[in-house]
Amino acid sequence: LQLVESGGGLVQPGGSLRLSCAASGFTLEYYAIGWFRQAPGELREGVSCVSRTGGSTVYADSVKGRFTISRDNAKNTVYLQMNSLKSEDTAEYFCAAGPGCSSFESPYDYWGQGTQVTVSS
Repeated sequence: LQLVESGGGLVQPGGSLRLSCAASGFTLEYYAIGWFRQAPGELREGVSCVSRTGGSTVYADSVKGRFTISRDNAKNTVYLQMNSLKSEDTAEYFCAAGPGCSSFESPYDYWGQGTQVTVSS
């Protein structure tokens, strides 16, 4: 049972990236999927979450209006579209699967290894 993130990289301020979270060994459609991030020296923080059906989404105030979470259950993948990126978005980004959306880490059952996003000129 594994979650694998991809799509990270180096981007200039104002640019965009799309992160993907793909599941292996289980079906994502039975889980809410959250995205978290952790900058060096900082605690991991919740960024966004999408419910099992995709009908409900949650965003941290710091990313509202810039990030969009979506899911394609047919592809067993969840996406995080990140636009208007800022230097403060630089972090390791993780996806996690759990029974429902939460800004806390503990309810999530499965975690990916992370993908690095660096926003710099």
